[in-house]
Amino acid sequence: MAAATGLSSTLAMLDGRNRDVDNGSSLSSGSEDPRTPENRKESKVGKPPRHLSVIRRSVNTGCLEFDFASLALLSPPEEQIGFLPVFRSGSCSEMGPKTYMEDEHVCIDNLIEYLGASVKFSSPGAFYGVFDGHGGTDAASFVQKNILKFILEDSHFPASVDKAIKSAFIKTDHAFADSHSLDRTSGTTALTALVFGRSLLIANAGDCRAVLGKRGRAIELSRDHKPSCNNERLRIEKLGGKIYDGYLNGQLSVARALGNWHMKGTKGSACPLSAEPELQVTVLTEEDEFLIMGCDGLWDVMSSQCAVTIARKELMIHNDPERCSRELVREALQRNTCDNLTVVVVCFSPDPPPRIELSRSRVRRSISLEGLHILKGALDSDV
Repeated sequence: MAAATGLSSTLAMLDGRNRDVDNGSSLSSGSEDPRTPENRKESKVGKPPRHLSVIRRSVNTGCLEFDFASLALLSPPEEQIGFLPVFRSGSCSEMGPKTYMEDEHVCIDNLIEYLGASVKFSSPGAFYGVFDGHGGTDAASFVQKNILKFILEDSHFPASVDKAIKSAFIKTDHAFADSHSLDRTSGTTALTALVFGRSLLIANAGDCRAVLGKRGRAIELSRDHKPSCNNERLRIEKLGGKIYDGYLNGQLSVARALGNWHMKGTKGSACPLSAEPELQVTVLTEEDEFLIMGCDGLWDVMSSQCAVTIARKELMIHNDPERCSRELVREALQRNTCDNLTVVVVCFSPDPPPRIELSRSRVRRSISLEGLHILKGALDSDV
């Protein structure tokens, strides 16, 4: 029963230690705030987009096998106290102006139902991921099919979920290197969201981004790993890497990725191109309405606040996360993104976002609601 006790205490700590704090969160690697301006990307203007033909990618539930030994020891508590999210998701992928599609994604609103086992977590569970491939589709496809399996089968799971996720990223990267039938030179960024009850664990390696919509305000939960970012540049240079015109060793526009083994040394050795993710844990509250996960094709042409404003407006109209993701993709295409597009929208309530009422005595008529959120975010970031 040791495993069950370990998970119960871990989930209780993650899910309950900050019940009196709105969105208590922590970033496990690095000291910089991902919302600071130096870590944001400038918009790019590319070729006009082609026609909008939505490509849906789904996960084959039969391709994953799990060891349920530790999971079977779990039992749900008799009574759930306080707010518990209800997971609803939708996704949209579009090739955009490129000649082929390299993105992959995964949406699992109910882990128990997806795994098909007679086991129960102590809290509702869900898993989401966006994988932006480059140099071919092999790496993105491999990571999409295997990352969750490596998380659940890791020796640290379920006693230490954060260590399990970090270990799973590295193990997935190594397993891809050992797969002789695949192109080891292809690579992918990886952004995942694992949710247990109110505890949202974001893991990111690359330049995909996760943004939380909190009563209309955008809260960035991941940092874009660009070679020019100060933390990444220092790490790269310390390990002997070089940055040429914003590219790692003149080849890659991201500082962290899985795959790309032509740029890495032997397995286990430190190298400028890292597969280790940054983690951030957030305790969800009733004010947290939805999560947007997108590849850089979205963020190259749209700010985090703009995406949240569009998504919230759409959800207030139809309350459909899939239609919402399609609208974000459509808007990015209209803004002439020059990359593949993948967007996942996860809602935490069955109800649409409520209308925000502003007191006229406190807000001037000359400032819009979006402008107010941008100003507040700038002040919080000490800009």
